[in-house]
Order: sequence, then structure tokens, then C-alpha cells
Amino acid sequence: MTSLSRELVFLILQFLDEEKFKETVHKLEKESGFFFNMRYFEDSVTNGEWDEVEKYLSGFTKVDDNRYSMKIFFEIRKQKYLEALDRNDQAKAVEILVKDLKVFSTFNEDLFKEITLLLTLQNFRENEQLSKYGDTKSARAIMLVELKKLIEANPLFREKLQFPSLKNSRLRTLINQSLNWQHQLCKNPKPNPDIKTLFVDHACGQPNGARAPSPVANPIIGSMPKVGGFPPIGAHGPFQPAPGPIASLGGWMSNPPSMPHQAISGGPIGLSPPTNAASMLKHPRTPPANNAALDYQTADSEHVLKRPRPFGMSEEVNNLPVNIFPVTYPGQSHAHSLHSSDDLPKTVVVNLNQGSAVKSMDFHPVQHTLLLVGTNIGDIAIWEIGGRERLAFKNFKVWEIGNCSMTLQASLANEYTATVNRVMWSPDGNLLGVAYSKHIVHLYSYHGGDDLRNHLEIDAHVGNVSDLAFSHPNKQLCIITCGEDKAIRVWDAATGSKQYTFEGHEAPVYSVCPHYKENIQFIFATAVDGKIKAWLYDNMGSRVDYDAPGHSCTTMAYSADGARLFSCGTSKDGESYLVEWNESEGAVKRTYIGLGKRSVGVVQFDTTKNKILAAGDEFIIKFWDMDSTNLLTTADAEGGLPASPCIRFSKEGTLLAVSTSENGVKILANADGLRLIRSIESRGLDPSRVPPGAVAKAPMISAYGASSSTAGTSISIADRTAPVTAIGQLNGDNRSLQDIKPRISDELEKSKIWKLTEINEPAQVRSLRLPDNLLSVRIIRLMYTNSGGAILALAYNAVHKLWKWPRNEKNVTGKASTAFLPQLWQPSSGILMTNDISETNPEEAVPCFALSKNDSYVMSASGGKISLFNMMTFKTMTTFMPPPPAATFLAFHPQDNNIIAIGMEDYSIQIYNVRVDEVKSKLKGHQKRVTGLAFSSVLNVLVSSGADAQLCVWSMDGWEKKTSKFLQIPSGRAINPLSQTRVQFHQDQTHMLVVHETQIAIYEASKLECVKQWVSPNVAVTDATYSCDSQSIFASFDDGSVSIFTAAALKLRCRVNPTAYLPSNPSSRVYPLVVAAHPSEANQCAVGLTDGGVYVLEPLESEGKWGMPPPNENGVAPGGMSSAATGLDQASR
Repeated sequence: MTSLSRELVFLILQFLDEEKFKETVHKLEKESGFFFNMRYFEDSVTNGEWDEVEKYLSGFTKVDDNRYSMKIFFEIRKQKYLEALDRNDQAKAVEILVKDLKVFSTFNEDLFKEITLLLTLQNFRENEQLSKYGDTKSARAIMLVELKKLIEANPLFREKLQFPSLKNSRLRTLINQSLNWQHQLCKNPKPNPDIKTLFVDHACGQPNGARAPSPVANPIIGSMPKVGGFPPIGAHGPFQPAPGPIASLGGWMSNPPSMPHQAISGGPIGLSPPTNAASMLKHPRTPPANNAALDYQTADSEHVLKRPRPFGMSEEVNNLPVNIFPVTYPGQSHAHSLHSSDDLPKTVVVNLNQGSAVKSMDFHPVQHTLLLVGTNIGDIAIWEIGGRERLAFKNFKVWEIGNCSMTLQASLANEYTATVNRVMWSPDGNLLGVAYSKHIVHLYSYHGGDDLRNHLEIDAHVGNVSDLAFSHPNKQLCIITCGEDKAIRVWDAATGSKQYTFEGHEAPVYSVCPHYKENIQFIFATAVDGKIKAWLYDNMGSRVDYDAPGHSCTTMAYSADGARLFSCGTSKDGESYLVEWNESEGAVKRTYIGLGKRSVGVVQFDTTKNKILAAGDEFIIKFWDMDSTNLLTTADAEGGLPASPCIRFSKEGTLLAVSTSENGVKILANADGLRLIRSIESRGLDPSRVPPGAVAKAPMISAYGASSSTAGTSISIADRTAPVTAIGQLNGDNRSLQDIKPRISDELEKSKIWKLTEINEPAQVRSLRLPDNLLSVRIIRLMYTNSGGAILALAYNAVHKLWKWPRNEKNVTGKASTAFLPQLWQPSSGILMTNDISETNPEEAVPCFALSKNDSYVMSASGGKISLFNMMTFKTMTTFMPPPPAATFLAFHPQDNNIIAIGMEDYSIQIYNVRVDEVKSKLKGHQKRVTGLAFSSVLNVLVSSGADAQLCVWSMDGWEKKTSKFLQIPSGRAINPLSQTRVQFHQDQTHMLVVHETQIAIYEASKLECVKQWVSPNVAVTDATYSCDSQSIFASFDDGSVSIFTAAALKLRCRVNPTAYLPSNPSSRVYPLVVAAHPSEANQCAVGLTDGGVYVLEPLESEGKWGMPPPNENGVAPGGMSSAATGLDQASR
């Protein structure tokens, strides 16, 4: 096959992968023999799909091709044989022995005889060489490591393990270029060519007097590639084959080899396992990060349709003149390397007064200005450093003293104090862990603002708990602890049940550092005697045994990409060591110069951006480039640092927190960090106006990330200095305030007297009525675009209106704002997006719409057919599902924009696949029409609500009904039989907002348990929605008012009365029917009115937020959702 033909195969492979033809991709890989998909091979081996494994291999090699191939097939068949024996399936084992393994008897007859003898044993583990055979899963993982090495060493696989570096949708690009060239050759080219086939050359029809430009980059055809990725096959790096020793019946889990470099056995086969997990720890093979050449390059499109199958999507897909395939080149997010000292965070931008000595800190993994702090007296605090606000605070308190060990109870009876040794966020930021100096580990769940809830209390160790870290063994979030009792323990982060106990250290364990490589998860643990050991998640004992430099008390951390391992420690004599490890040899690779010889305490360090190391030492912060042993630079943070300060980088490396000798924290920033802080400060936050328990603007975090690569480091995080009240008194702690040193201002004392914020005058609020030259008809539906730069409304007459904010020098973000006037946008054609309303009664219709994630399409209905509109051209792409029954609510599936859930007038819900024009499921459970739908990816459910005031929960796997419940309607209230009930998930994806004309309620979705309810006293609720950070709820009422509630406690904090934003008009009753929340500005909302107007509302810049949250009640923070009691706000309306 010629070189160009070979390259065409790669283009076809990329195209097939983008279009999700997975089986065809692997068939072509095998039949062509051009590319060996290591990820697919790994998955097949892991799943035990042995027939497919050998079938796929057969496209590249045969058993007798060479010694590497022979050993590959032998290891696979041996594993299959042992698994049959383990299942006591003697018949299958004999079949494998005769059909698969006998071929190897000609090469090693003795080995074949010994394999045969395993049939006579009750348990093949009675064979000494197989005595340490674990379970099937671990055995496959161990074998897979060896198989990958053999494949990399096999010359038959050379140049077949790496997919060529291609731009996304390369085949589409070439077709576009060809079509554009054909179009340029047309005698009478049309400005908008209608290209419907690739089977014949393109030619325009009759002349229209216009010659169209044909830039290659403009798409014509609407084939929508989906997200996908080609496995990083070559990610294991080059392998230099070396002839190995003759294989024998060595131990299955023997000690790691003593040779400096592990040799791959390409020699004779053997019964012994190919390698063991211990050698995996000593000889890791780390894939390079962000290597685009190792993945199928795929275009990421959020468009509704994948391919133009039922609906002909031609040039309307993009408002562009010429191109067939939409080719996108998504930008790759590369971490900014800190190459010079000028890029380091060295400028002090914030000072925070914690009130006691800071011992440990951690920046939030997603919200980069949230800082968690632990102190020497057991306090923890969460700070929003951008606003200089302490959002949440807890002091040391044992929650259930009766459940604790007698040893701990006796210790607490003697002295009820403890020091925080370690604080850490979970990888997704939903949990935080605290390790104390007395036995205890606390886990809190964080729900934003001041909503910090007790989650788990674990009596983890006898004595001091030195460190903790989060990890995901077996895809289950766990917390790892270590302590004075010389043990390491692993706990289920959901239930607190103990999973593993690792013993082997001869001294108290000082720190833990979990990590994973090539699907092998392990834990490094260091002890105060300088010993470093490592465990897998099994009961097989420690796998490695290193000595830290100087036998120092050491912490370990990986670089952000997991490729490099570092440690920093201080010996008993005060000499400190910062080193990089050569993992393959268990030896120090590089020792960094510049740490002191007489350090006070243990020097703490941190890493950032795969490039920089930092340590707090000798009253300053020292920085190193990872690739250079010499000190890069230092920073004194304007003085006031202790001898060995705690330090912690933010996840982006733009901020650095450092503890001070005055019981505070300083935040240092580089240019990017400074801009981040200034952007938050510019919102006009005034910390003196906010009581310490106030709910603040800290978004909920629901993105699930990978484990932090520095999860095992012992690092402090800086706290911004802000005035605080008597910390101990807030939590019922009567200790002397001399230990805390609070700063109490008169303003803060006065702020304790809470009063509902009533906004009655236009001067008290920022409001903007959006310009409108179209017919004013009441607004039925309203939403912001996902970008935040436009508002889309659906009116009673089925017409959509779109307002866009211009991006210019004054409005550099292009986001919606009351400060800038938007444009009622229409395309040059002048057409309007108008729903089908033929043969419908508008009074009975329930208009609905849903917007695609990339704002390209809106799906909408007003009692007639469902229409799909292009948001750029306003053209109707297609219509479908004519009534009856009519659609009453639309929601896109969270993982697939081709799937939509459609609430219907006939009380059903239809799960509809747009791409293939097919109803996949029809759900029945409501007694009246469906008026609300919401998906939860976390719970994997769809929640529906209806005019019957009923909530139903449906599984997204089989669409079966899981549970249902009717709303708690207040007695004596007359209910409109067609009253709509709507649902919306909180950012935590487990709680949801339920809106009915009588009430606003918060439900726990999985069990439909009502945890909070606010009943409207005498006016109807017309609509309500969460703010973008789920910290507030905007609600509209039929008296014209808009109220803002705290989302956690469902307490009214501010009310905007109609006199503040509506013009006085006694002759007409105007009020908001719908309310929408800005997608990124937590304090901005928009309302759609009965007179057709749309208003945007924001608090005054001087205020920065909507009033103040109500104070704690009965010592319970307003964040708690534990109470299921009905909370009736008695504020007069």
C-alpha cells in the first residue's frame, strides 16, 4: 500500500472515531495493521474478553513470529487458564490446556507438565510459585503491565503504537477544500450554495448575479462530530528491549529486582507471573501530559444533530457561506509555565487575620479564591480571599463523645483542646477533611457560603493524627489517615467504614501521599524516623522501603502532571532537604540547594505548574525551578513571617498563601492573581457589612475532578486578614479570647441586629428595561444564554425575542448588565423565530423552550409542533411532533444533546432521539400535564413535575419510575387546577428547588424528602430560580415584587417591591410571570412581565449583594438542610 493510501486509512480511522463507529474503528485497525490501539487492548484484557484480545492481536502478530509474541500469547492464555481453575471450572480449564496451551509444550515440555499438574490441586495457590496469586482483577492488572512492555519491545509493533498528529476533522477539512475549489470553478457561483451530495462534483445552478467568497475554513455541511478521544497509546514512552533471564517458576509476588533498570523478559515463557505491583511502584511508566499526537483528534460540538439523517441540515447550521463539514479546532488548555521569577506570586495583595497560629491550609480545587485554614487551637475557617470574607468557621468539638474510644475520652477529660495538623479539600471540593492532634478526623460537606455541615467523625488513630489525604481506589472516594500509632488507614468517605489498615512502620507515621500510575493505585507513607514505604490497596504488606535524606521527617508530593516525585523534610538536627526522586531506582535524582542547616520545625513545601517548587524557610519563601538545583529567587512577603512558615499555592499557581507570625495569612499574587483579586474587589464587597455567619457568594462545586497530585503534602494555606468577631463565642466556646485576638468593630456589632432589606425606590436598585420595538405581548418564558451575553424571551404570541449586549471598550466582557443597553437582535433577513400555533388554543397552550449548551440552537413549542431554530439565522431547522398531544416542557439530556425529554399534555414524558427521529421511551405517572423536568447527572435521574402538584423520579438507565410524591399544599388554599409546578436542581445535583403558586420548597431528590418549605402568605408565586452559584433563590410574585431568599435555609433576605423598578400606572396591573438568573453573575436576574417588558435587576454597586442573610437561629447556621420542618416567613408583604 502506498504512503498516501496508508495516510488515508488514518484519516478514515479519525473520522470513524469522531462519528462513534467504535466497532468499525477497531476492525479497520486490525485489518489494516497500521495502528495498535493500546487502550482498547487494555480494556479488553481488563474485562477478560480473551477471544477479542487474541482476535485483535492476530491483526499484528502470530504466536510463533518471535519470542516477544510467543510470550504475549502465553501470558494471556495462562491467565485465562488460572481464572478457569479459580472458578473451579475444570472442564473449561482442560479445554484451554488442550486447545490453547499445548502449543507451547514443544518449546518447554517441563513447563507444560507443571501447568497440567495444577489440575490435580484443590487450589492452584498450593503451588509455591502461585501462592501469592491475588484476585482476578489484580492478576489481570499485573499481567497487563508486562504485556504492554512486551508489545513495546516487539519489533512487529514498531511505529504502530502512536497515532499521527492530526488536526481535528482532517478528512472533513480536505473535503471542504475540494468543495470550495469546485465552487470557485463554477461559472455562476451562488452566495449560499446548496450542496446536497458528495457523490458528484458540485456545480451551481442558474446565475444570480453574485459571486460568493469561499474561505476554506467555513463549514457547509452539517455533520456534527461528537466528543471522543483516541487512547494515548504511545503514552508509555519508548521502551528499550533487553533480553531477560530464562523465566522460571519464580514467586508471583516476589521482591522487586535489585537491578537498576528492569529488563523485559523476551526469553522463554514461564508459569510465574510476568511482574508484580511492587515493581510497578519502583518502575513506573508515566504518560506525558497533553500529548495531542496520542489521541484521535475530534471536534467537540454541542449541536443538537449528529448527522443530517432525518432532518436536512444544510447551510443553516452555521451562518457561513461556503463549507460542508463544520470543522472546529478547540483550543487546548496548556498550563502556563512559570519560566521566570517575574511570573511567581511574590506581591502581597491581601492580609487575613485568623486569630490563632495557622498550621495547615488548602485552596479550593475549583474556586481558586476559597482558602481553607486550620490552626493550633483546633479552629478551621473558610475564607473568600477576593472579598476578604470569612465564610465559615468551626472550632474543635467532638460531635459524639459517647462513640469515641475510652482512651480519647480520658484524653479529652484531661484537656479538651486539639491542634489541626492537616486540612484538605476533596478533589471535587464538596468535602473537606481535618486531622487533629487527638485521635479524631472530621469530614465536613461544603455547600457554599457559610453552609458547612458535619459529615463524618472518625476515631481514626490512637494519639496524634498526623496527616490525611483523599484518594479514589476502586472508583470510590476514600480518605487516608496516618498517625502516632504507626498505622495508615483508609476510610470510605461516604460512610466512614474502615477499608484497609496498613502496618509496617516502626515509628509514628508523619505523612501520606496517594497516587496512581497505569491504573495501579498506591500510597507512599513517611515516618518520623525517615523511612518511606509504599502500599497497594491490598493486604500484601509494604512494597518499597526507602530512606529519606538525613532520615528526616518528610512530606512527599507529585508534580501536577503526576510525572515527577519530590520530598521535603527536616532532620532532628534541623538540616532540611528538598529532593526529586528517581522512582525507578528508589534513589534521589536531584537535591536542591538553598535550604537552611538549622531549620526550626519541619520545612513545608509545595509545587505548581509542573515547573516550580517553593518552601518556607528562614523567615522567607524560597523558589526553585524543578529542572535546576540552584535557588531561583526568594520573597519575604514584606516581613512578619515565622521561621518555617506554612505555604500553599492555589491550583493555578497564581496565588500563594503563607502563614504569618501574627496569627494571620498573607496572600501573594503574580500579575494574573492580582487581576483575579481585583476583579472580585471591584464588585464592591464590604466585609464590615457582613456578619461572620453570613452567606457569601461562594459557588457550590459539583464538578468531579481527579485526585490532587499533591494530596499527600503537608502544606499550609494563607488566610486573608479580615475583621472577625469573637470566634469562640460563635460556637459556644468559653475559652479566653486572648488566644484568639479578634478585632471587633462597632459596625459588626450593629450588624447582628438583622432586618429584612426592603427596596422601594428606584435609587435603591439598578434596573434596566430592555428596548423593544416589536409587539408587546406578555412574556411566558425567559432565559439567559449560557454565555451570559444575551437574554432570550418567548412571548404569548409564540414569537421569540433575543437581546444581545455588545462587546466593546466600555463593556469588555460583553456580558449582560444594567450598565449597558443591549440590542434587540434580528438577522439581516428580518425574520422572527416564531413557533407553530396552527390549530392550537393559545389559552390552553403551555409554551416551553430549551437552549443547547453552546447557544447555537433553541428548541421551542407553543402548543403546536416543536420547532428547532438556528440562533444565528433565526431559521427553522425542522419541526416535529405535531399535536395532539402538545409538548409542555423540554429538557436536553445532560450527556447527549441528541436526546431530549419532552413533557406532554397527555400527562406523559417522551424520551426522544432527535438524530434518528425516534421516541425511545414513554413515561407515565402524572395525572395532569407535565410542567417541569430536570436532570441530575450525579443521581442519574430525571425528575418531573406536573399540574397535579406531583413529583416523580425516573432512572436514566432504564427510565423506570423510582418514586413519587405530592407537594404539601397548605390547607384551605384554593388551587388553580392548571397551576404549574417546576423543578430545578441545585449545583450539588442532589437537592432541588420546587416552585408552585403556593410555595417554594427544597427537596432532597433521591427520596423526595422536603427539607425546607416557604409558603407564600397571601400572594401567588409566579416563578423562582436558583442563582448561578445556587446560594440564592430569585422569586417573582403576582403583586409585582421580586424576592431574594437564601438557598440553604430558604429565608427571605431582600424584597424588591414593584415601586422600585416599575413605572407607576394605576390603570393596569403589571407583574413578572417569569424570572431568570444570570449564568455567571450571582446577583443579577431578569424578569419577564405581563405587559411584554423584560427588566434586568442588580443590587447597587455600593452594596454588592441583595441585603444581608438572616442570622443563625438556635445556634444553627442558615445553611443546614437537615430540618424538614416547614419554614414560614412571617415578614409582612
